[in-house]
Amino acid sequence: MNFDNIKNIKIHDVGMRDGLQMESESVDIETKIEWIEELIKSGIDIVQVGSFVHTVKVPQMADTDELFLHFNKPENKPANTILSALILNEKGMERGLNSGVEMFCMGVSASETHSMKNTGMSSAEAQTRIINMAKELMNSGKRVQVSVQSAFGCGFEGDIAEDKVLGIVKEYLNAGIKNISLADTAGHGNPAKVQRLYSAILKMDNDIEMACHFHNTYGMGLANCLVAIEEGVKYIETAFGGLGGCPFTKLAAGNVCTEDFVHTLQNMGYRKDIDLERLIKIAKHASGFFVKDLPGFVYKSGGIND
Repeated sequence: MNFDNIKNIKIHDVGMRDGLQMESESVDIETKIEWIEELIKSGIDIVQVGSFVHTVKVPQMADTDELFLHFNKPENKPANTILSALILNEKGMERGLNSGVEMFCMGVSASETHSMKNTGMSSAEAQTRIINMAKELMNSGKRVQVSVQSAFGCGFEGDIAEDKVLGIVKEYLNAGIKNISLADTAGHGNPAKVQRLYSAILKMDNDIEMACHFHNTYGMGLANCLVAIEEGVKYIETAFGGLGGCPFTKLAAGNVCTEDFVHTLQNMGYRKDIDLERLIKIAKHASGFFVKDLPGFVYKSGGIND
């Protein structure tokens, strides 16, 4: 395998959003602030603080506005870490703008069933709205990342036609949006499918910046990340402790674990600038907070060189 691209990898930890949205026990804002501060200090490139969604449907995200207002105070604003948020609609965009979000993430599902459960919209309707929001945000000087959710399969529909995924990506590119993520919402991705899709997408535009978001439902998440890197993907989305899962998919499971992924990179000689021990401490704290074992491995075993 050719890992020439690995030296340029950026890690986007989504644990505070995707990681917490499935947890039934509410996390107080003081603990959230502590975990975000530790992620920033660890050297993670992008931290997803939360999502601007309906607080009844996803109560864990009820304080996202307050968190952004806290971290946008001059004394709390990180110097080298980008703070991102997920939005689903125009109301979420307005809340994000009012809260000072610098990077907006939004996506459309390639699965019609998942799209309706997640947003109440068809894939086509969701994409039209997302593209319009993305253009408005980019015109305002904001950083934007769009995604194709259920890109590798759906728990409700099974296989998703790769042509449909590529068609959604083409519409993003036609709208001038270059930062695009493929999200494996149901965890159905496998290395061969990952290679095919990213290889096809990266031939569409020389200036495209690709991201990946893999769930570890069937244990293939880390392998899929490595294949995506080999194909030229730059942004890898992970969650501390391996937390996470979409509440609107059939079988929710955690994300690729941040500290496991960082441990892998560091054992290959890369991203030694990230403080792995600090990430392990966050995972241990989260495990104690929820009083359960988390899906990650390295926070339990320690690193190979420990």
